[in-house]
Amino acid sequence: MKSIRIKSGFNIKVSGQPAPEVQSLQKPTRLALLPERIPFVKPRLKVKAGDTVQVGSPLIEDKRNSEIQFLSPGGGKVVDVIFGPRRVIREIVIQLDDEEKQVEFESLPEIDIKKIDRDQLIRLIVNGGLWPLIRELPFRDYPSPDTVPPAIYVSLGNLEPFQPLPEVYLAGSTELFEYGLKVLGKLSADRVQVCASRTNTAIQRQLNGIITLTYSGNYPVHDPGVLVYHMKTSTEENRSWYVDGQNVLLLAHLLKNGTYPTRRTVALAGSCARVKKHFHTRLGAPLAHITDDRIDDSDIRYIEGGLLTGYAGSAHTYLGLFETALSLIPEGHEKGELLGLFRPGYRKPSYSRVFLSALNRENLEMTCSVHGGDRACIACGYCAQVCPVDILPQFTYKAVLAGEVEESLEHGLLDCVECGLCSYVCPSKIELFETLKNAKADFYKEKMA
Repeated sequence: MKSIRIKSGFNIKVSGQPAPEVQSLQKPTRLALLPERIPFVKPRLKVKAGDTVQVGSPLIEDKRNSEIQFLSPGGGKVVDVIFGPRRVIREIVIQLDDEEKQVEFESLPEIDIKKIDRDQLIRLIVNGGLWPLIRELPFRDYPSPDTVPPAIYVSLGNLEPFQPLPEVYLAGSTELFEYGLKVLGKLSADRVQVCASRTNTAIQRQLNGIITLTYSGNYPVHDPGVLVYHMKTSTEENRSWYVDGQNVLLLAHLLKNGTYPTRRTVALAGSCARVKKHFHTRLGAPLAHITDDRIDDSDIRYIEGGLLTGYAGSAHTYLGLFETALSLIPEGHEKGELLGLFRPGYRKPSYSRVFLSALNRENLEMTCSVHGGDRACIACGYCAQVCPVDILPQFTYKAVLAGEVEESLEHGLLDCVECGLCSYVCPSKIELFETLKNAKADFYKEKMA
């Protein structure tokens, strides 16, 4: 078993972690697919309002490759297709019926995994609508089905606050997970790295002998981009693929059972969540169905995905295809801290040691307040100190703003793992994360064009 440790990065001391308990929710009345939240995809509608769909019916296809389709997470009637500015497809909403008929796909017995042709296996995954669950570094788009990866990284766990625990979603599904690993091994000539935290002894016991790579250190050492950066021996490895552990279960379900998977394990957490634990729900479930009466405050921010890397939702929206966490934290409209003059910043999570929170060992409540306004870079070097892949975010940022693409690439733009730490630690409130992420995406789109 290989092991890796990094000293950079940063662990945020924030309260509201989900408990390992899990609860199964009842079937919701509606589900939705959110094309707007699928990176790089150019969706073309395959349905319209009023159409009847089954579980596994195509809803959209990618204009870049019409073979890549995104399927319905439920069976019933398409009741609404919601568009945003410039006719961007935001939501395809399905009213579920009682029966929920399913499209039948070709199944693959475990004994046939070694015998099946690789191209045929890819066809099964593509036809089942789950190929986009496999992502490719460094841009994190789904890979071309015609390519062979130097390796596939399977991530078990995420060090970003409030993410679901792998031992929870793998409980009772170890055999299915092992089936999925055999499928990924066929796709990558058995070059699969199963990655978990060295301190997570529970998952190591649960998957005895399956984990091939352990990591230790600060967030985001779990990220495949970080692992590749610190382990690679050739530039080819920069194009490695990766799959989240929970998505391995979805791929395995599709191929083993011949039906489109619909279950998703979601962590509900954050200081404004009255109940902080895991829930078994459906892909594309309404956020209100997950929160229900489990909210402590009305002035809250719904964050889908990571606390640093996710996006804002609301009680009226739905769970994105890739999202497995829902965080509820205060908007942060308060004017000041009680007795703040006598204990400046004692309860404010921060990277800077200027605040007294550097002495506070407790987990602290995070809000959406930025506690200040934008100003020029003060060359503090905080962003470079926490960067897990040793780029200089402040210089890369300035090169992007100046339109110096080559210079930004030389600084390591493509190595950026989009962890969000640079923006979090910046005392000038500069949106380094969004700027670098967008610049990286723009470079990819121009390259593909």
